[in-house]
Amino acid sequence: MITIGYTELAIGSLLLFMHAAVSLWYRTGVAVSLLVAALRMVVQLALMAYVLRYLFVTQAGFWTLIAALVMIGFAGYEVTARQKRRLRGVWTYGVGTGSLFIAAAIVTLFALLVQIKAEPWYQARYVIPLLGMVLGNTMTGMAVGLSHVMDVLYRERDMIEGRLALGHTKWQATQTVVRSALQTGMIGIVNSMSASGLVFIPGMMTGQLMAGADPVEAAKYQALVMFLIAGGTAIGTTAAIFLSVWRLSDGRHRLRLDRLHLIK
Repeated sequence: MITIGYTELAIGSLLLFMHAAVSLWYRTGVAVSLLVAALRMVVQLALMAYVLRYLFVTQAGFWTLIAALVMIGFAGYEVTARQKRRLRGVWTYGVGTGSLFIAAAIVTLFALLVQIKAEPWYQARYVIPLLGMVLGNTMTGMAVGLSHVMDVLYRERDMIEGRLALGHTKWQATQTVVRSALQTGMIGIVNSMSASGLVFIPGMMTGQLMAGADPVEAAKYQALVMFLIAGGTAIGTTAAIFLSVWRLSDGRHRLRLDRLHLIK
């Protein structure tokens, strides 16, 4: 396997600083956020590398579980942070994190027990990378879907309340909103699967090829991962959208937008 030194990493980062310089020159307002994001990425990857090194050596299921819960917790925070309109109270964080937990648990356990069949199945070498890929893509789909459903519920509140006044249930009145939110949340993974192989080679397959794996085996692993990511995105996005609609209404089938607030 080809190793990359710190010098090569530093040279690679020059491209980032060039873009930051252009952003400063044209005052796009992206330079600072770009550099902060890059710094966060480096710190997080370094911490994850040392944590994974420890987990790979110990092979303790307890610490693997703790690492997985921490990853889900941070992913839930990222989903919440991307929303301009958020649910009030603990629901702000609970909907995203709970939906992510459900999706990640179902998909990751399914893959470990049915497809990968690792012994033992809780090995961090398999659990953490797989969970990370599922969480990263599910998080994006959920963030887009949640943002869409909350924005549309607020914007189309008069139409929805009119349907409720005509005797529709809250699920009937919000059916078109839910449908469009689900479609929006799944656009990213649908586009990724459509373009995989011909337009770009996904990250996992690229890593395996660079490590010397057989291209056919690498392709099979990548296809499996894409199936799992699509399933996780569908489960997480659906759960988050339906939980949001349930929270933004009540048992008397009234729209409760007072449970929503705008983040400026």
